[in-house]
Amino acid sequence: MQSTLTLPAQTRWFGNIQPLAVLVITSIALLIIGIVMISSASMDMAVAVTGNGYHYVIRQLIFAVMGCMLALIAVNVPMAWWERSGWLLLGIGLLVLMLVLTPLGRTVNGSTRWIPFGLFNVQVSEVAKLCLIAYLAGYVVRRRDELLNTWAGFLKPLVVLGMASALLVIQPDFGATVVLVTAAAGMIFLSGVRLSRFVPLIATLVVIGAVLILTQPYRLKRVVSYLDPWKDQFDTGYQLTQSLIAFGRGEWAGVGLGNSIQKLFFLPEAHTDFIFAIIAEEFGLLGSLLVLGLFTALVVTGFVIARRAEKAGMPFGACFAYGITLLIGLQAGINMGVSTGLLPTKGLTLPLVSYGGSSLMINCVCIGILARIEMERLDKAKQATGKISPRKQGGARYD
Repeated sequence: MQSTLTLPAQTRWFGNIQPLAVLVITSIALLIIGIVMISSASMDMAVAVTGNGYHYVIRQLIFAVMGCMLALIAVNVPMAWWERSGWLLLGIGLLVLMLVLTPLGRTVNGSTRWIPFGLFNVQVSEVAKLCLIAYLAGYVVRRRDELLNTWAGFLKPLVVLGMASALLVIQPDFGATVVLVTAAAGMIFLSGVRLSRFVPLIATLVVIGAVLILTQPYRLKRVVSYLDPWKDQFDTGYQLTQSLIAFGRGEWAGVGLGNSIQKLFFLPEAHTDFIFAIIAEEFGLLGSLLVLGLFTALVVTGFVIARRAEKAGMPFGACFAYGITLLIGLQAGINMGVSTGLLPTKGLTLPLVSYGGSSLMINCVCIGILARIEMERLDKAKQATGKISPRKQGGARYD
């Protein structure tokens, strides 16, 4: 790979704005929006369930503090550690996916996705996605020639993905499966694999997806309600129609913070899966576009960080950054697509915004990793230009 280590060339895309600053600002903005909207969307539900209207927002504040602490830890973990620990992370990812299917797992609404862990439940798919993306990034770097030139090299990571996907489908967690497989395929494609290699994979996934939908009545109902939610608006299409009503009530500027009607037990999961609909109702099209713009800036920044790491001769950091950015971007896009009726209903939260400890903390870790990749690239650039001595890097190995 051609190395471009001079600082002026690396700041042209954003001008004088550094990606690290954009990453931090957009993440904090989404985190604050999430806490405010959870406070608004969950108060009546919290009173009915726990007797304390601030139950969910207090817990989200605790999760946010823990997430920020984990992000600070992730910022201080060298990329070399993640690269060396690929097999360990793969083992952890597959292990937690298997443990949740044992008596340790907790079932909620027919899905066994959580393991009780003290004061909160850990959603294992969130942990597994990060671990598997880290492992796949290491595989792409180690076996690049084999991956690009042979079918065996291309199929090996797909076997790992197949194992993880099977465990996710058993839970069942079809949404997490879609996000993981798509993000992994995106990583592999961005590594340079020819598009023609993906044709059999896409065809196979389409067939498997169709089988999974047709063999599970609740999935088939979701697809039917997605195609025409108003046909059965009080049963299978209830969530989507109530979400669309929230968007309609919001109009241009919204009804105002706290004035949502749909959160009053009309729209299920108002503070989790459908929080974007409450944002649209209370802040209208303008508020929705603000959130969409923040996610767009976050995802574009992640790709910029990945591309610059690739140019700077950091293949593992680049591949890892691509994977993490795809995870966040795909989940955000699917969640907003579901809320607006563009996609069938899936149980995916809006990253950094929806209520949920596991999702929030893992996404904070992802932001910390992206920041670490950019910091290592900047240190490498400064070292190359003689502005920093190797001993000031703390002995970390940059790949």
